[in-house]
Amino acid sequence: MNASGRGHAPLLFPLLLLLTLAVGLLSITMGPAPIGISAMVSAIEGKGDPIVRAILLELRLPRAILGLLVGAMLGTGGAALQGYLRNPLAEPAVLGISPMAALGAVIAIYFNLADAHPWLVPLLAVLGAIAALLPLLRLSRKGESTLTLILAGMAIASLAEAGISLALNLAPSPFAAMEIMSWLLGSLEDRSFKDVLIALPCVAIGIAMLVGQGRALDALSLGEDGARSLGADLSRTRMILLFAIAIGVGGAVAVSGGIGFVGLVVPHLMRPFTDRSPSALLLPSAFAGAILLSAADIAVRVVPTATPLKLGVLTAFLGVPIFIHHLLRERRLW
Repeated sequence: MNASGRGHAPLLFPLLLLLTLAVGLLSITMGPAPIGISAMVSAIEGKGDPIVRAILLELRLPRAILGLLVGAMLGTGGAALQGYLRNPLAEPAVLGISPMAALGAVIAIYFNLADAHPWLVPLLAVLGAIAALLPLLRLSRKGESTLTLILAGMAIASLAEAGISLALNLAPSPFAAMEIMSWLLGSLEDRSFKDVLIALPCVAIGIAMLVGQGRALDALSLGEDGARSLGADLSRTRMILLFAIAIGVGGAVAVSGGIGFVGLVVPHLMRPFTDRSPSALLLPSAFAGAILLSAADIAVRVVPTATPLKLGVLTAFLGVPIFIHHLLRERRLW
């Protein structure tokens, strides 16, 4: 298998890298108070207006980094799940992984555990993601159909949403309910380098573990019997996928809130430019997820609205029509 996908699109990785750098730079410079390149260079050098320097280094830079990190993790997680389950509808949100991670984070917010230690929010988010993945992986090991797995994921997502609704219903004050609801809509606003330090190790570990399973995912595209005949250790692969997606998605959700459809749409956007093997799709999906989420985050800042637009709302509006378009165009290839 050609893990890079270069046999189909030799310029794919250079183009994705350039787009990632460009959208990251735009994320730093664009906003309610645009910052020019010269002002940005001066701020980095420690010169210029201290207000511009504070906006750039304390607000814009962490937000730009988080947009790239969260998008990369959601894109890679979606590609890995679609390869593992051999189903183009698989992604962390559809299978209940993101909602359960969100439930874990909501529990931490509800009980003010973040005040005790900032790592408790991502820890509970990771545990929530693991709780969602365990029954899915058990069903896949028993050879259940992909439709059964999707339905099980929908049931898990419904359970998570019920738990979140219960937390909102029993919120000790209207302000607590508003905080939970605002977080659930998804946003990278007012994030700091503390949030970067929470997300970075989780995302880095998650993506590294998933990319390391590229060959096993390729073998699984032949079915479990075919993968065993090629020497794949399916039990080990399942456990690695379990922890990789749980850690990565849990850490991403803990800092961004609920953001859907990135992991579903991005692999479909990248698949035509690769040889369609799961391993060839992982890294392109990471770059494309980072680009898509960062571009959406720029849009929520520049679109004029009376109330600030939430990132998760915009990704849903963008993701649904894109997914339907690719579903109609490529359904015969799946």
